[in-house]
Amino acid sequence: MKTSLTTPQKLGLLTSLYLSQGLPFGFFTQTLPVLLRTQGMSLPDIGLANLLALPWALKFLWAPLMDRYGSERLGRRRGYILPLQVLSAALLLGLALPEGAVSIPVLLVAVLLVNLLAATQDVATDGLAVELLEPHERGVGNGIQVAGYRVGMVLGGGVMLMVIDTLGWRATLLSMGTLLLLATVPVVRFREPPSAAPRHGSVSTWHWLRETLLYWSRRPGSGAWFTLLVLFKAGEHLATGMLRTFLVDAGLRLSQVGWMLGVVGFTTGLLGALVGGALVNRLGHRRSLLVFGTLQAGAVLLYALATRSTSIPLLTFVCGVEHLTSGMATAALFTVMMEPCRPEHAASDYTVQASLVVLATGAAAAASGFSAQALGYAWHFALSAAVCALAVVWVALTFHPPRTLVSGAHPEVS
Repeated sequence: MKTSLTTPQKLGLLTSLYLSQGLPFGFFTQTLPVLLRTQGMSLPDIGLANLLALPWALKFLWAPLMDRYGSERLGRRRGYILPLQVLSAALLLGLALPEGAVSIPVLLVAVLLVNLLAATQDVATDGLAVELLEPHERGVGNGIQVAGYRVGMVLGGGVMLMVIDTLGWRATLLSMGTLLLLATVPVVRFREPPSAAPRHGSVSTWHWLRETLLYWSRRPGSGAWFTLLVLFKAGEHLATGMLRTFLVDAGLRLSQVGWMLGVVGFTTGLLGALVGGALVNRLGHRRSLLVFGTLQAGAVLLYALATRSTSIPLLTFVCGVEHLTSGMATAALFTVMMEPCRPEHAASDYTVQASLVVLATGAAAAASGFSAQALGYAWHFALSAAVCALAVVWVALTFHPPRTLVSGAHPEVS
């Protein structure tokens, strides 16, 4: 995509977009488990609540539609992003209208709808990111994207926990809706350059989806690469699926959990994403996955060791280390995922990969309650670290990209 935007302008736009998606997702993954636990819900039920994120795993089904069709007036990607983001904000603000707390069933339905809107918006945002970023911008670009997403998650998770604890439900939902509207301003001001969206009048959408899936099925090494996508973040999400309930069961108040995730999570997660994104090109794709994946496994193992103590400083330190390494690992993975995307199928190709990651992490989070209840928190976190370590071994065995990546080159897996 030919654009007059400078690199800082591109990064600023993408930061606002990924923050917008991270905000409701942070509320869902961080605040909701704590609230459900304080209401007395069991660990397996809290784990199963992660299935509300199913739209993030299934978004590849409608991604081809968004590659084929787009608004000529608003922009091929922007035409989806704007209305979807406004609808998400409107839904959150609408929940704030009734007096008192929102009932749990209504809240769960709202979370499902927001996930559907945000996941659909993510398809368009990923397509825009692949088209906007030049190959030499992708490392830093993905670091910024992960940082923006993590800022949104921390605002929706840790900070909103503190808001709920002090100001109540209405202020929380009003704050989230208002933040989403503010984050919409950069994309309102953005003028997307014209892009040639492929339009095959006689080709059905199903055929378009089938062609995308055939591309991946025929691409050399796709099986090994997809296995890597399944494993790389699953162990971490198996652990963090029970992190909030562990902190509540350890005796921490909502405001303490919010501070730990909001302040420590924000700072270290942001730093990790920026550092990881900046180092990807310097280290190379394979080494980045190996180094950051190993650090991620070690950080998750620290949770198992921390279960022996209820020291808030120790728990805060471990939480910070895990957020730091997770940000680095995620930035590296997302950068590598951009390489095999075809320009005319950018949203579809990236979304197939992203959906697989979400499916794997969502399944791991859904199973986390059963694991924690059966094994106890310490062995549950140890098992999670083992899955992270398995992912690193898989990278070492199967991922062998070219030593020097040039524009247009695709990473290879064997």
